Amino acid sequence: MKNSEIRALNTNELTEKIDSEKEALRKLRFAHQVSAIENPMKLRQARKLVARLKTELRAKSIKK
Repeated sequence: MKNSEIRALNTNELTEKIDSEKEALRKLRFAHQVSAIENPMKLRQARKLVARLKTELRAKSIKK
């Protein structure tokens, strides 16, 4: 997801997206612990996406 796409989301959409991405990250971590996943960089990408979403949500809450 690009930063421009993240900025276009409103606060409700951001919170929903954060929840869904956190759940996906949790499942990915579990799958990696059970057996090594094919591309371990997916973990880093998912973690950074959650961080970018949280950053944008925080920026919007400060802006209000």
